[in-house]
Amino acid sequence: ALREAVLARLGIAGNDLLDLQVYRRGYDARRRSHIQLVYTVDARTAREEALLARFAGDAHVQPIPAMDYRPPLPAPAAPAHRPLVIGFGPCGIFAALVLAELGLRPIVLERGKAVRERTKDTWGFWRGRVLDPESNVQFGEGGAGTFSDGKLYSGIKDPRFLSRKVFQEFVAAGAPEEILYSSKPHVGTFRLVSMVESLRARIIALGGEIRFRQRVTDLLIEDGAVRGVVTEHPGGRDEIRSDAVVLAVGPAPATPSRCCTTAACSSRPSRSRWASGSSTRSRWSTAAVSAATPATRCSARPTTSWCTTRKTAAPST
Repeated sequence: ALREAVLARLGIAGNDLLDLQVYRRGYDARRRSHIQLVYTVDARTAREEALLARFAGDAHVQPIPAMDYRPPLPAPAAPAHRPLVIGFGPCGIFAALVLAELGLRPIVLERGKAVRERTKDTWGFWRGRVLDPESNVQFGEGGAGTFSDGKLYSGIKDPRFLSRKVFQEFVAAGAPEEILYSSKPHVGTFRLVSMVESLRARIIALGGEIRFRQRVTDLLIEDGAVRGVVTEHPGGRDEIRSDAVVLAVGPAPATPSRCCTTAACSSRPSRSRWASGSSTRSRWSTAAVSAATPATRCSARPTTSWCTTRKTAAPST
């Protein structure tokens, strides 16, 4: 039914539609007796230029934007010191992954333990009231959200489609493929542990290094610039030199924030959402831009047929 709705909306024959992929699937449940599915699809056709010219003034038929991830800057050639990533929650994981993909072989310093050991420590506290201050629901591989229910959406705008990179990496790490198009993507708590391990393995395979039980206690500042960090660990105390330090310390950056204050620099908690194809394709959106604009929506409900036409509200992005 979705294919037929696209053909009718674009006014083309079936053999002109070369490919059809769902970009987004949402729900309109404002009326319990009339629950509808809302689709935005990417369509590749044999009449691309003619269709774009015909729908030039239609906000619901547009060329698909470029969604492939591109690093903001080219990688420097052979830096003197490997970059450091402090913290291995969602922000730290993806910072390390992107740096590793650029060939920079990052070193990750995480104060907690690997996720499997951390899981045991967390359940030990929940069930036996035994707390490990460095390995618990707050600290350790995967970050504070590892034991949440795995929701992957927020109200943050994403005009550069950066979340697409995150979701694609999640799918490659074992998440269900439907998170790529669901309006309310959800992974589930029990998948997150194996996904985090898979992402760690990928970073290591690309030349990165993850060091657990490494608590960063200070920054090395020389001539007003960061030149490394000081760490404490079960074996003692170390200084690690680096000209690039990423503070991905999450929701409880007590020690990093204190050392940054004394070093006359600033930091703020990191955020991450724990939230493609050829340029010749068209994107057909089934939702309207404003509440006053009629649109053809491909929808479904249990007892009625599919496509309906009615006034719709703008989708959130």
